[in-house]
Amino acid sequence: GGSCSSRFITGHAKGKYYTPQPPPTSVTMAAQTFSAQALSSKTFLGNASAKFQARRAPVKAAKMVTKSALKTAESLPLDMEKLELPMNTWKNKNPLPVKVKSVERIVGPKATGETCHIILETDGKAPYWEGQSYGVVPPGTKINSRGKEVPHGVRLYSIASSRYGDLFDGQTASLCVRRATYWCPELKADDPAKKGICSNHLCDAKPGDEIMLTGPTGKVLLMPEDTNACYIMVATGTGIAPYRSFWRRMFMERPPNFEFTGLAWLFMGVANSDAKLYDDELQAILEAYPDNFRVDYALSREQNNKAGGKMYIQDKVEEYKDQVFDLLDNGAYIYFCGLKGMMPGIEDMLKGVCSEKGLDYKEWIEGLKHNEQWRVEVY
Repeated sequence: GGSCSSRFITGHAKGKYYTPQPPPTSVTMAAQTFSAQALSSKTFLGNASAKFQARRAPVKAAKMVTKSALKTAESLPLDMEKLELPMNTWKNKNPLPVKVKSVERIVGPKATGETCHIILETDGKAPYWEGQSYGVVPPGTKINSRGKEVPHGVRLYSIASSRYGDLFDGQTASLCVRRATYWCPELKADDPAKKGICSNHLCDAKPGDEIMLTGPTGKVLLMPEDTNACYIMVATGTGIAPYRSFWRRMFMERPPNFEFTGLAWLFMGVANSDAKLYDDELQAILEAYPDNFRVDYALSREQNNKAGGKMYIQDKVEEYKDQVFDLLDNGAYIYFCGLKGMMPGIEDMLKGVCSEKGLDYKEWIEGLKHNEQWRVEVY
């Protein structure tokens, strides 16, 4: 089921570091003969109940896109598999000072807003599980409602790397941060006085700058232990962060106790192609693991839904309603992460699908929640 305890099998590890094995030749061969066209086909998931086995669509002649090869871990400090779930190791009153390793803008010129990938040097002092969040305490003070000068409150950010970090050594952690700006209708410009204090502090940081970290925290978005589980991951914008920790563990690290054989299906909503996040990693995984990974984008300013309006995340999920409901009937986990404004549209869409299928929406949702299949973290 959906339990997330730390019962890990570490017997396979030889010594402290483990060298992950490359995918079997059949997978590599499949990747070479499989085209982007087939991946976008609606028949991809054919018969979901057969252990989520993906059924391939016939490959149409498609222009092959050259993609970067999947960068996989050469070795992992496997002691980290024995890690009990950490919770609030570093508190608001006693945060951990960490240094910024790098800050990189990861969206194109036509993206709506600026999103940065920030690597922090934790030196392994704030270990975490995939799906958890860190808190960041921005510098400076504010005047509270009683007129007293107090430190700024902590801001939570989902961690965008697996427990091993982007360098696979357990010494760093990554955040995915969108710079919060406020557009003033009178000024017809961004008002710097109202910009997001913490997101700008992080996006403006330079290598070597100090960041005050709290946490880790959170249990809602943890990964089930079952390596054959099916994940339906729904994200808008930086809500993709926790899923990046998942896909790196599933496909780029593959520790011996977590050699993923299930299905990971990402629905990602952004405004346009320039606003896609981590698409190079996603494309490389699609090429290496076509039977275990799938990505569907909702690009609201480039695509239209069936009614001719903008394509939002709920419209994209609805296109695959039969497969999604079939997977959920068979025990799939569905995750939602992003701005809380995404949920009413998603819930309305699911209500509509339930009534089409003669299901009681409330009972259906309660069933998913009871089985720990429904996992929501929105902000």
